[in-house]
Amino acid sequence: MKHVELGRTGTSVGRLGLGCMLMGTTTDEETSFAMLDRFTEAGGTLLDTANCYCWWERPGSHGGESEELLGRWMGRRGRRDQVFLATKAAGLVLNADEARLPGGGADWSRARFDGAGAKTLHASIDDSLRRLGTDHVDLYYVHVDDRATPLEETLEALAEIVRAGKARYIGWSNVRTWRLERIRGLCERNGWPAPVALQQQHSYLRPRTGLDVASVVDHEQLDYLRAHEDLTLVAYSPILRGIYDDAAKRRDHWMMERYAGPDAEARLEVLAAVAAEVGVTPNQLVLSWMLHQTSPRTVPLIGPRTLEQYEAALPALDLTLSAELLARLDTAGA
Repeated sequence: MKHVELGRTGTSVGRLGLGCMLMGTTTDEETSFAMLDRFTEAGGTLLDTANCYCWWERPGSHGGESEELLGRWMGRRGRRDQVFLATKAAGLVLNADEARLPGGGADWSRARFDGAGAKTLHASIDDSLRRLGTDHVDLYYVHVDDRATPLEETLEALAEIVRAGKARYIGWSNVRTWRLERIRGLCERNGWPAPVALQQQHSYLRPRTGLDVASVVDHEQLDYLRAHEDLTLVAYSPILRGIYDDAAKRRDHWMMERYAGPDAEARLEVLAAVAAEVGVTPNQLVLSWMLHQTSPRTVPLIGPRTLEQYEAALPALDLTLSAELLARLDTAGA
């Protein structure tokens, strides 16, 4: 697997990241271990988790299952030094039993997050390190942007965590561009470590006109990232829950509400044609297209539930797209 520099840190990570959200709940330990083994043996390094994963999949849970599983895997395999470990805070749900839906899933409109206050962040990093069985993480995200807490308080706490050696770098997720600019400005003025990674939902389809979702990369945020190469875009849900391969699934899936329209239809048509020409699935082509992105530099995260889903993503790593094919994909749209 090829590697790419994270921001301007001088530290490189695998070009494709492994999202570990479902490990320890929906994905059992044996399957999770097999997936982690294969990923690292293939040269993958970036493992992404959070302290809240995956409370919505298990009655009575408040999260932490994914971190605990990764801790067991690293302990048994002795591979802590071979991976770039990212986790998150500020997205722990305080009323999990109220927000959890029957049969799994979450009603996010009812969720109350623990936030990014200094006391919360310090407690959260210690809890995460205990579950992970390590003395530091490589990347520590603010998972849900907290506007109720002064940014100065959050950023100073993160700086203290970095100074203590509990995290090497910081990142932000689910945040609007104007907030990101304010965060960076405060860091520069106060000498605090600035975010080196922005984790947002990003894919080949472009969000529909008028979409107002802070977690989805829009045109303005792409423009901002292109102008600030010290930030790497870590893209979650790059294949939008697998909807590119299945037209029926696209029609019924809630994810498409964020993208549906003439532009999406035009891009899907070109995507299907190019996929057929190069002999891959549309999902694989989307991943490959993202792996080819250099402005902004993008690291897509796959979050497979099964070994079959993991294996299905791998051909994207070996697919080289010509300038002509990339231009067809890039210029497609209404």
